[in-house]
Amino acid sequence: MELKSFGKRCGLEVAPVSIGAMRFPEDCTDAVSLIRHAIDAGMRYIDTSRGYGESEFKLGRALKDGYREKVILSSKCSPWCKKVRPDDDGSADSVRRRIEEQLLRLDVEYLDFYQVWSVHNREAWELATKKGGMVDGIQKAIDEGLVKHTGFTTHDTVENLLEYLDTADWAEVILCTYNFLNRTYEPVIEKAHAKGLGTIVMNPVGGGKLTGNSPVIMELASQLGVASVPDLAVRYVLSNPNVDTILCGMQKHTDIDATVAAATQPVLSTEQRETVNAFFEAHSRENVKFCTACKYCMPCPAGIDIPGILGALYEERFLGLTEDAKRTYKHATRDIGPAACTDCGACEEKCTQQLSVRAELKQAMKRLA
Repeated sequence: MELKSFGKRCGLEVAPVSIGAMRFPEDCTDAVSLIRHAIDAGMRYIDTSRGYGESEFKLGRALKDGYREKVILSSKCSPWCKKVRPDDDGSADSVRRRIEEQLLRLDVEYLDFYQVWSVHNREAWELATKKGGMVDGIQKAIDEGLVKHTGFTTHDTVENLLEYLDTADWAEVILCTYNFLNRTYEPVIEKAHAKGLGTIVMNPVGGGKLTGNSPVIMELASQLGVASVPDLAVRYVLSNPNVDTILCGMQKHTDIDATVAAATQPVLSTEQRETVNAFFEAHSRENVKFCTACKYCMPCPAGIDIPGILGALYEERFLGLTEDAKRTYKHATRDIGPAACTDCGACEEKCTQQLSVRAELKQAMKRLA
């Protein structure tokens, strides 16, 4: 894979596909083999975390024998995601302690990146960036040579993030979700790139949603001359000129090989991207006049998760994502299923789309249970 600039601030280069370290195999020997296969395939950047189980230990073993020198190693933590000790409070001292511990877990002398993990609201941002907070602690570790660069990962609102980027002179990279089913952070990625931050995308195949068979989306892929739905998903994200690299979640060698193969194909043209965008706009919940998850129907007197169940039915009926729809349905009905419906009709009186909610719940139970 050809390397490209990883933003202007850090001065590094990155491959279009990077290692997402959340879901390595349980077996350490298998994990080491997988990680080295990914590095041998050209992946350079590695995204791990104190909260990813034994991921750091497995990476520590995989990066022996000269592999450490081949990669850009990044880890992260935050007290709102993972408290290792009760006194982990987001202060400079507590993040310094966490960095030292993670260096031991990874068995390395330094980290190329240490990031603020999962800025999900303004409170988290302010805790991280206040005087004596996480960013100050990371900067001290940079001054001492324990860390070389920093940035943050996020699930915050677009409005907040666009504001944060105007003051985040300390950040060198940003990580957020982006795929053709979820383009929410497109303006954030554009602004971050313009400001010189390296841009990293997680969930380019929808957290695995787009790895299954979908006749609906496959018809679009065939129209564009693309071999598969995952191939289309990868090439779509990488065709955005503001995206530097995507994370490949990996559990087996074929995950790596398929993603690298897709990334080495030509990116989609502007016209092809517009075709994809128009397709999903036409298939949006609003345009197909289905449940928009507005939640006006809630709370259900019987305790049924109506938006969750209808969301699963939307995936199956309009996007052809049957496998993922069944998983979504199972999650939405883990406590109470549609069979608990008392036929009161309160949901239909409040539904903004005027759906026959009770009939749709029965359809979901029939098709997805």
